[in-house]
Amino acid sequence: MSSLPLNSEPTSLPSAPGERSDTRSEPRTSSARAGSPVAPTSGQLAFQLPSELPQLSIAPEWKDQQRLWGHSFHPMCSYLASFPASLVHAFIARYTRPGDVVLDPFSGRGTTPLQACAEGRIGAGNDLNPFAHILTAAKVDPPTKADIKTRLVALRVAWAATAGEWNEIADRVAADPGATELMVPGPGSRPIGGSMAARPDSSVPAEVALAFHPRTLAQLLYLRAGLDPDDRTDRFILAALTGILHGKSASYLSAVMPNTFSMAPRYVREFVSRTSFHSPERDTFALLEDKVRRLYRQPVPAARGIALLGDARDSGVRFRESLRARGLPERARLVVTSPPYLRVVKYGYYNWMRLWLLGYDASAIDDLLDDAHHRDAYLVFMREVLRGLRTALADDAVVALVIGDVEMDRGRPANGGIGLAEAVWELAAAPEGYRLAGIALDDVAAGRKMTKLWGEEAGQATKLDRILVLSTSEAGRRRAIYGASLPIDWSWPPRTPRAL
Repeated sequence: MSSLPLNSEPTSLPSAPGERSDTRSEPRTSSARAGSPVAPTSGQLAFQLPSELPQLSIAPEWKDQQRLWGHSFHPMCSYLASFPASLVHAFIARYTRPGDVVLDPFSGRGTTPLQACAEGRIGAGNDLNPFAHILTAAKVDPPTKADIKTRLVALRVAWAATAGEWNEIADRVAADPGATELMVPGPGSRPIGGSMAARPDSSVPAEVALAFHPRTLAQLLYLRAGLDPDDRTDRFILAALTGILHGKSASYLSAVMPNTFSMAPRYVREFVSRTSFHSPERDTFALLEDKVRRLYRQPVPAARGIALLGDARDSGVRFRESLRARGLPERARLVVTSPPYLRVVKYGYYNWMRLWLLGYDASAIDDLLDDAHHRDAYLVFMREVLRGLRTALADDAVVALVIGDVEMDRGRPANGGIGLAEAVWELAAAPEGYRLAGIALDDVAAGRKMTKLWGEEAGQATKLDRILVLSTSEAGRRRAIYGASLPIDWSWPPRTPRAL
């Protein structure tokens, strides 16, 4: 699909299946709203830009930083389609001051709100995926290092008193993988040193039973039944546990699949059968302690953030309510977010084992998130998101949307996946009164993607991210343009005065 021109005729937006009709007559977009076109300059971000759209000259310095640049909580758990913390820093450093609010309505694993909190801003994230919400909440509202070390010791002591019972349960599961009549204590059904609303017992999927050594599985079942995700310390432990659940090194609990995403259940069964795979015994408590030690290499973020669970379309109202309840500024000066890729990632399916640990059904999560949007329905959705977000934005707010071009859709050429950022501007942002500061290109190297494990198909779905930079007013548009060339400090952790 070619890029959409800025001067468009009245356009109808078809509604998504099951949604109300959203047909409106769109006004022509004025050149004042779009900004005056800027002549292309040399450098990576200057190529392939449609002549109709202004370029925003932000140097892609985030590509030059180390892979794990940023706060040490970022690599808590891998997450598909996430952007680097260094990209977030490029916008935070230019467009905010300490104490400002930074929002992400599609927070994923919490990259934007965490980095904002680590830099002395108020980071607030929202996601409809409960797995993403737990990761975000664990990072922006973490326990102290002392609290988590104390809790891990208490869990070890309680395990020693009940290990025999849990080992017996795990042995029965391992002897008959997938037996539906064999029930084990469900998530939260055996609180360890606290009180929780008990959840019903459940069976263990065959693929889970095959993936872990029986002794490791026993410890997992114990922690799954005893940790409370509503408790700050337990939530952090659960989030860290999802990060070591499976991977190919000795720092993971199962070696049956990579750490980046869960392989298909059928693959697990076939792989175990074909290779006579037996997972090595791993001490869950020892690996958790190692993981926590790595995560706490740096001090906890300077500011406490906010993590919300819900639909991005009404996140603006919920952001303001949560900020008000904390006595914080109710309007944000910056949004850095990456809306879901068009028909690419099934967050439930690719995280089914982590969701099992947390007590969620992967299929139900995918039904909730609805990844099946085609272009027209996607644009309706994005317009509603941007409309709802405005209530939480300051008059001079800057909004950066990282929107990926989608070339392939489940092995076939994607319909309407190219030039999606331009379409979002023309048919979603402009009709809601946003101003266009510019657009930049960010080519995505296949070798740095989590999908690199898919062999020849690695990186073929999304090769190019377009960073669409918007504002809520002319003052914000000018702020976005003038701030784009400001030099920023890439040292991390930030330099602080030495204590006397």
